[in-house]
Amino acid sequence: MPHNPGYTDTPMIPGMPYRVHDAQRPQPPVVQPGTESTQDRPGTPPSDAVCLFDGTNLDAWQKSGGGEPGWRLVDGAMEVEPHSGSIETKEHFGDCQLHIEWASPSEVKGEDQGRGNSGVFLMGRYEIQVLDCYKNITYADGLAGAMYGQYPPLVNASRKPGEWQSFDVLWQGPRFEGDQLTRPARVTLLHNGVVIHNATELKGPTRHRDAPHYEPQPEVGPIGLQDHGDLVRFRNIWIRPLKGYDEG
Repeated sequence: MPHNPGYTDTPMIPGMPYRVHDAQRPQPPVVQPGTESTQDRPGTPPSDAVCLFDGTNLDAWQKSGGGEPGWRLVDGAMEVEPHSGSIETKEHFGDCQLHIEWASPSEVKGEDQGRGNSGVFLMGRYEIQVLDCYKNITYADGLAGAMYGQYPPLVNASRKPGEWQSFDVLWQGPRFEGDQLTRPARVTLLHNGVVIHNATELKGPTRHRDAPHYEPQPEVGPIGLQDHGDLVRFRNIWIRPLKGYDEG
């Protein structure tokens, strides 16, 4: 057997079944990190990630509510087919790490919310705004990276129109006991590598022009992408369902 350095005579960690530096504590799984993306080429996901889109097909996706997605494959990306309908993953997820890259149209049309508008929905209910916000003024809680209608991004980290941008999300869904909320949803979000939400507790699912509030919901839901009528592209989408410590 391989040598397992550790101790058997150290004190117990408060509230945990292991000692400090416990020789019997299980080792975490080994994961091969992915590679970083460039403007010309998407990176690769970690070895334990679920690939939701690698540029070759839309097999992991369906039209929201069911049916074939109407979006297009263009140069290794998926592009919104305006007014064909939003799409969502067939598989449902709860607590997770999500990576997604997107680009607004390089040809600028419109302003405010009418410029490169789309959205990423966590559990099908909580929207991260996608919008061309490079020198484009709109209401603060509708900026790119905003938790739409609740929290503006801490900073505007938008790149120029047509350039690839990234969201890296750490997500904890809400928990309920019966009708009682026991843990609100919480999100940490990096936009182009910059923290724009830091363990932010949400007030409830996204609601259009209305105050959010919680109602009991499942612990898992789809990842959704919005058709808002603009030619927004997405690429290199992967997700890692998050487990607790010592779960292997």
